[in-house]
Amino acid sequence: MDSIRTETVTLQVADGTSMNAYVATPAEGGKLPGLLVFQEAFGVNAHIRDVTERFAKQGYVAIAPEMFHRTGPGFEGSYTNFQACMPHMQALTPDGLIADGRAAFDWLQTNPRVLPNSIGSIGWCMGGRVSFLANSAMPLKAAISFYGGGIAPALLSRVSEQNAPIMFIWGALDTHIPKEQIRAVIDAMKEAKKTYVNVEFSDADHGFFCDARASYKESAAKQALEMSLKFLATYLKG
Repeated sequence: MDSIRTETVTLQVADGTSMNAYVATPAEGGKLPGLLVFQEAFGVNAHIRDVTERFAKQGYVAIAPEMFHRTGPGFEGSYTNFQACMPHMQALTPDGLIADGRAAFDWLQTNPRVLPNSIGSIGWCMGGRVSFLANSAMPLKAAISFYGGGIAPALLSRVSEQNAPIMFIWGALDTHIPKEQIRAVIDAMKEAKKTYVNVEFSDADHGFFCDARASYKESAAKQALEMSLKFLATYLKG
């Protein structure tokens, strides 16, 4: 499905705000699974748009909502200037993120190209946390969280609310997420008897999936993408 269509759509969020989202859709074919694509702290930038298109080429109607729409509509940060992202990140709340995810989820649910009740999510860094949050608040069929910081301890209460099987992917060289936080997440998932997959790449750092970052690790990124596609296909394509 190399031929895709891309567009920017405007969504109405439950709190009364408006949010743009980048959409990539296979140009041909019938109904397909939907995929929520959750950004890093650097916005829905060229990398996130590229990833959204990559998943569309694999047979998903993919949508990447702008999570910073309340404080910086259209914001695209530089990977060498994390400080510029901080004010937008600090203004985020779990309720706001869930409302944003829900708006994108509802858009997919009502899209004539999307299979009913066949929606998953994927996210990186900040978006990895959002993917976990979305899986606690929406009837997803699969979720993937790449190095999602801040799940523990603040969001551990949402482990019991995880709706779909979830894959966690981490880099062992990542100093941004303490090892005890990762253990707390996995232990809580195990205790709650939730379905999960836990993957750690021993030679990968935080942000290893992004080919625009200095921490990009090609071998890990390629393997992680292959795992992600198989995981999503298992639950969304049956």
